[in-house]
Amino acid sequence: MDRLLQLAVDCKVDYFFIGGSLIINDMLDEVLKQIKKVSNIPLILFPGNSFQLSYKADALLFLSLISGRNPELLIGKHVVTAPFLKVSPLEIISTGYILIDGGTMTSVQYMSNTLPIPADKKDIAMSTALAGELLGLKLIYLDAGSGAKNTISTEMIAHVSSVLSVPLIVGGGITTPQKVYDNMMAGADMIVVGNAIEKDVELITDMAIAAHQASEKNKANHFL
Repeated sequence: MDRLLQLAVDCKVDYFFIGGSLIINDMLDEVLKQIKKVSNIPLILFPGNSFQLSYKADALLFLSLISGRNPELLIGKHVVTAPFLKVSPLEIISTGYILIDGGTMTSVQYMSNTLPIPADKKDIAMSTALAGELLGLKLIYLDAGSGAKNTISTEMIAHVSSVLSVPLIVGGGITTPQKVYDNMMAGADMIVVGNAIEKDVELITDMAIAAHQASEKNKANHFL
């Protein structure tokens, strides 16, 4: 982890998302504490369940799985954790979480007991994201899931992005700097990468460069 943290600091990674489908709280606290010793990069909890809470983070994605029809993940678990979050020092970011079929059964699909939106149904993804924004959610997160065989298409990203005024996060199966760049040029505001960096930590540098290049180009295009 030391090498990963140093590279992340050097290439100016914007955020660390901390979480997973299975993780215990003692481990979570320790990981956050160790990261804070060597980095000022904001730590954002990306919880796989309602037990993944820690005041050692800076913020929390308050996820509502709006692509599924499991009431526990739409509102049920939120009711349980809301009183704790209300008094916490964490910044709470309401997030519409949308699963997109990545070509294989992922951990989040199995654990959530929900079906992802088919990869070719960009209108469903767009309407779901728009509904989330109109309900007041502050972020939309399109995810093909950890270890996805197929990434979310740039066509779907562009279609969803075209109707949103809130930031769009994209993740799942992204393994190359080119894919990072293409996704951001298609309309993603933030890219989440996990498995690829676990396999090759040095990738984080080229991926960060690609993300920053796309971000700068998008800003330039905005002012043309």
